[in-house]
Amino acid sequence: MTVPPTPGPPDTPTELPELDIDLETPTPSASGAPKRSLRANTLIVMAGTLGSRLSGIFRQMILNTFFGNTLLDALFVAVRVPNLMRELLAEGALVNSFIPVYKTLDDRGRKELASAFSGILIAVNLLLMALGILGAPYLIDLLIAENSNVDRGLAVYMAQLVMPFLMLISLSSVAMGLLNADEHFKESSFAPVAFNVASIVVLLLMPKNATWLGFGWLLGGVAQLVVQLPALMRFGLLPTPSLEGHPALKRVLKQMAPFTLTAGARQFLNFYVQGWLSNAKFFASGTTAGYANAEALFNTVNGLFIVSPVLALFPRFSEYAAQKNWAEFRALTVQALRSSTFLAAPMSALLVALAPYAVSVLSASPEFDPARFHAGTEILRGWALALVPWAFVTLLLRTFYARERTREAVTVSAVGFVLEVVLYRLLVPRVGLLGFGVSTMISGLLMTAALALMYRRALGFPGREIVTHLVKVVPLALVAGLVAWLISRLPFLPAPGYIVPGVIGLALAGIAGLGVYFVGAVAMRMPEVAGVMRRLGR
Repeated sequence: MTVPPTPGPPDTPTELPELDIDLETPTPSASGAPKRSLRANTLIVMAGTLGSRLSGIFRQMILNTFFGNTLLDALFVAVRVPNLMRELLAEGALVNSFIPVYKTLDDRGRKELASAFSGILIAVNLLLMALGILGAPYLIDLLIAENSNVDRGLAVYMAQLVMPFLMLISLSSVAMGLLNADEHFKESSFAPVAFNVASIVVLLLMPKNATWLGFGWLLGGVAQLVVQLPALMRFGLLPTPSLEGHPALKRVLKQMAPFTLTAGARQFLNFYVQGWLSNAKFFASGTTAGYANAEALFNTVNGLFIVSPVLALFPRFSEYAAQKNWAEFRALTVQALRSSTFLAAPMSALLVALAPYAVSVLSASPEFDPARFHAGTEILRGWALALVPWAFVTLLLRTFYARERTREAVTVSAVGFVLEVVLYRLLVPRVGLLGFGVSTMISGLLMTAALALMYRRALGFPGREIVTHLVKVVPLALVAGLVAWLISRLPFLPAPGYIVPGVIGLALAGIAGLGVYFVGAVAMRMPEVAGVMRRLGR
């Protein structure tokens, strides 16, 4: 099933026109009520993401401090089961399929579509929850290696325990999608904080066993949903689930079908990775938990500086596409790529240089697990190399979804994920855990090239301006990373391993590296510096 092609703009220019988008002035909504400015939306999402990631890091610290490798490895394998279906259904459908269609409808059509979509999503979730609980033993067998360093029985029990999380996160994603579509970002952006806070309370107060570890995950899902309900009611967006159809639902499902294939390819990649991590022939017990630690840190940086701005901009991209306002659509693309890579480049270099110190902040005790620490450090260092390429991929994919050009985007994504699996097979046995990140970087570079080429054919991609920008920020980021690495090697700095030396190393070396980067950016008169200063001023 494919998406009908969306007509492109007539007489598309090959050069990007000079266009200054006012990110400060609110634009009117379809009803005439003013929206927040793009910069205000971005700041709200970034603040919510920051709160979510910091509370998530604290949650991860508690897990590392109070739980051993056996429980943690089993937990992180178990939650992959509902997360597999979560991405196939909830988040992918709403962010990339639901919003562009929803934005083209009037108020009545939006309410009817929301009711129909939420009703179908609940029905499908109930079916998948039942199948997931019954089929947990088989799914766990697919996830872990035959010669596994993960306790299979414990992973099966915890997978069955956390399966209701699928329904909770799906309903939460419906709430998020409805609020984000109307550019009400505050409640949806801070909802993940509620998940982490509820989980932390359970982890601290309840017995430290597998059952309460799973219940902590479920109660976090309840909290994430409940905190969004008042906003849905206040803005008149709370849907009444219905199994009645809606004409626009077919468009959503057409968009969702190819995206589901892409998400399926990504989950196949996750299954493959988990098989490697759990293989006792290559890696020790604790590697899966180390992977989760690296993931938490990487998602903090990626979410704050890349994903949150893209989420804030996506409804505006969809609006420009619905209006066929391609000049502003292209100009917004340039502005978003420049600002995201301006921040992603130094973060990438600093994470490579200071990965041991970053991983150290996730352990409150000097008695840290060496295997878990080593795995987290190597995986984080490799992923850091992929930060800039995936900034491009994350944004460019959304420009295709906003134009309902799903087929092109998912084709590139699916091929990219298959390529990543091939690269894992080639590199991980040779370079170890670092091979995961190197593979992701190579795949991201090739996906960026393909997406940019297709964007250029449709709208005219400003390659020269972007390359000129990268020629400045990438070398400058490398210098910043080198400075941070040299400082981290000074003899008076404590060795990394737990939170105290981690904070000291990140504070001294990280701030020095960032200082060098921003001084260089000011000397080059890069306009993004002013944007960063305005954000800090707020």
